Amino acid sequence: YDVTGVMLKLWKGEAANNNSGCCNVGAAEDARRVADVIGIPFYVLNFADKFGDTVVRDFHEAYASGQTPNPCVRCNQWVKFGALMERAKSLGADVLATGHYARVRNDNGRYRLLRGADADKDQSYVLWMLSQQELAHTTLPIGELEKSETRRIATELGLRTAAKPDSQEICFVKGGDVGTYVDTNIPQGSTPGPIVDREGHVVGEHRGIAHYTVGQRRGLGISLGAPVFVSDIDASKNELVVGERNELDVGAFVTQESSFVGGAPSKGVRLLVQHRAHGDSYPALIRTIEGATCTVDFEGPVEAVAPGQSAAFYSAETPDEVVGGGIIASTVPALAGV
Repeated sequence: YDVTGVMLKLWKGEAANNNSGCCNVGAAEDARRVADVIGIPFYVLNFADKFGDTVVRDFHEAYASGQTPNPCVRCNQWVKFGALMERAKSLGADVLATGHYARVRNDNGRYRLLRGADADKDQSYVLWMLSQQELAHTTLPIGELEKSETRRIATELGLRTAAKPDSQEICFVKGGDVGTYVDTNIPQGSTPGPIVDREGHVVGEHRGIAHYTVGQRRGLGISLGAPVFVSDIDASKNELVVGERNELDVGAFVTQESSFVGGAPSKGVRLLVQHRAHGDSYPALIRTIEGATCTVDFEGPVEAVAPGQSAAFYSAETPDEVVGGGIIASTVPALAGV
């Protein structure tokens, strides 16, 4: 390939989170020096407006409605494999190469998306929305490597980023302090309100629903004689619902914006579902598919599945293969049955 390096500027002015490892002046300089070492042209592309109007806005709206969003999923969906891929094609590029730890396979014209070779660094979860059209123009070269091997190669090439720490935080949340970010930027999610139990009895007051997520135990500020967790967030009432650990168990869920890598499977097909970026996957089956809405039944109770999270679907037969996914819109408690 005739390669051109690009970096995305996603924030107006200096990066909101200088410790995130992306978007700041230091990161741009690192990227430019890497490009110089390997001898390719390098450009910084300004996608700040697109990022703010889509990823950041969605983050605010989701938190204000009591959901738990994953901005990395939205960034891949709308910016990297959306706006950036369109820009690359318009400039005559054939393929977009990214540093995601996942793999793309071309089986006689049918593209498959697989987990990365390094299970601890796998990022296929945040790529569930990629279609055949996008995968046909995507290559993920380091997805075939262990992270240690990637660093070894970078060291041999003399790249200054070889020992750079991994980015773990939301790139636009300064210092990773989500609480302060919420108070400053999402006032509609920072209004105090009641904490109630399943029977509706008020047992305390919360500081704003955007500060909490399903499954949370710490920071509730209440003592009921036994450990309690956030089991539900009712934005319409500005209520936080708490309960014991067994009340976190989910038996089924509904996804919206669902998509499938190689076309929708038949209803009743068995899957493995991952609902957190670095979480386990759980056996399930698709009960219904109606357009972009799917109803999925877990084969057993799964704890703390939160609306707003992504559900990535993997094949039950080949567990490394991404089938598709969607955004979790609602859940059904296991105690309620399905």
